[in-house]
Amino acid sequence: MNLKNITEHPDTHFKVMDLIHKAPDVSQRELAKQAGISLGSMHYCLKDLARKGWVKVGNFKNNPYKSVYLYLLTPEGVIQKSKLAVDFLRRKKQEYKKLKKEIEQLSEELHDEV
Repeated sequence: MNLKNITEHPDTHFKVMDLIHKAPDVSQRELAKQAGISLGSMHYCLKDLARKGWVKVGNFKNNPYKSVYLYLLTPEGVIQKSKLAVDFLRRKKQEYKKLKKEIEQLSEELHDEV
């Protein structure tokens, strides 16, 4: 998956928005680590989310470290995060069913041979 696909992928958007929802003062570096993507990819992802109006990025007031940001989901972001969560769960359930079926088939094949 190339950089654009990672930063604009619905699963990445959902993960990042969920992390922001849980900890708005999280750093880009920590977001990237928890989302499993590079710091550069996280930067582009946050820019994309901000461009869409789903995330608002701002500096902490009176913070001597001007690179410390606060990430907030906008009202539209909360709605979109919910939609992404439903889609994410639907895809994961489908993947689970497919994987479970593959495991059952392989187990039957191996059981027949043992």
